[in-house]
Amino acid sequence: MKELINHTEGINRLLARYGVKFGIYKNNEFHEQLFPFDPLPRIIPADEFDFLEKGLIQRVDALNCFLADIYGEKKIVKDGVIPEDFIFSSKGYLPQCEGIKPPKGIYSHISGIDLVQAKDKTWYILEDNLRIPSGASYPMIARELTRRASPRTFTYQKIVDNRSYAGMLRETMDHVNTGGINVVLTPGRYNAAFFEHSYLAERSGAVLAMPQDLYVENNRLYYRQYEGESLQVGAVYRRLSDEYLDPMCFVPESLIGVPGIMDVYRSGNVALLNAPGNGVADDKGIYYFVPIMVKYYLDQEPILKNAPTYLAFYEKDRNFILENLERLVVKDVSEAGGYGVVFGSGLTKEELEKMKEIIRNEPRRFIAQEVIDFIDLDIMEGDEQVPRKADLRAFVLTGETTRVWASGLTRFSRNPDSFVVNSSQGGGFKDTWVLSR
Repeated sequence: MKELINHTEGINRLLARYGVKFGIYKNNEFHEQLFPFDPLPRIIPADEFDFLEKGLIQRVDALNCFLADIYGEKKIVKDGVIPEDFIFSSKGYLPQCEGIKPPKGIYSHISGIDLVQAKDKTWYILEDNLRIPSGASYPMIARELTRRASPRTFTYQKIVDNRSYAGMLRETMDHVNTGGINVVLTPGRYNAAFFEHSYLAERSGAVLAMPQDLYVENNRLYYRQYEGESLQVGAVYRRLSDEYLDPMCFVPESLIGVPGIMDVYRSGNVALLNAPGNGVADDKGIYYFVPIMVKYYLDQEPILKNAPTYLAFYEKDRNFILENLERLVVKDVSEAGGYGVVFGSGLTKEELEKMKEIIRNEPRRFIAQEVIDFIDLDIMEGDEQVPRKADLRAFVLTGETTRVWASGLTRFSRNPDSFVVNSSQGGGFKDTWVLSR
């Protein structure tokens, strides 16, 4: 481990040279910053990963069932399990996707599930990311560089090789491919995760395409090569938001979409990974119902727990939130990246009253959770090891089967007083070692 620590500065210089950065749009300006790497890995024992794997597969399978149901027969609504107006008022629900059955019936091909481990060792799911979850490339390239820096570390440690992700991604795309090449669709250089788009395309053997490289003809999608010849596209791992995907279907002003791509998708002539409309399932309000989905669709008891959550939509929960706001964390259901998160303990008396009034007026907009005192992981700060809060984003890929990548993105807060670990909030990342048997 000492050898890795000694190479930290050099590894971070290489990450910067390779463009391993994170972009942030703030106040209509684009800012690019390094995503700092810490050499001390998170270590997950084999038996603990086996437990997480079973729970994550179960959860993602249930969420895929939910998405198929919501855009199909809507049985969970008809049976009164989830309120109808709660689902269809979600900003992530897209009526344009009604009745569309994606290739092989898979909606969430690449799921990013965020977890934390409490100090009693219990794992809790914090949120589900089923739209365009990012972050797999960071531990991939970090492991590549640390292997170069300290090959002996990986010779003598029993660590599962994490280089399998590119192959898993390729197999997932191949499984739903309708005939043609695989494409990673990026909105371009100034997207926050452009490094990841290009890196995953290269490693998985897919073509990295800009929107202007794709066009629709005779209800098929084509990639226009620079030499002039066109190739049919069978699967698109799209890395742009739903609303900008097709100006003929969603936001007409979009300049980064592909006109007509939704018609091709609706006809079953191309696979889109992940499916448009998935946002209804990673709405933080819908999160509240995922354990119920596991029982409803799979007839199983949930293996992994949600953080204790209260739904302001329900009067009983809303009253509890209003009475206990100073010890809860409130989340705006439509926000992401650490935005829209408010800790009641950090509010003044006046701010608490203002927050309560907003919750009373917009109950559908918020959930509240108990603050989980999750574990600290040591990071290097100068020459010292100091504890900081850290979470784990696990990547679950659904193709012929549902599989969990034996690695993951461990993010940590660099602020000793903060529970927010997101890269967009100034956090860093470290490698995740899953121990082999």
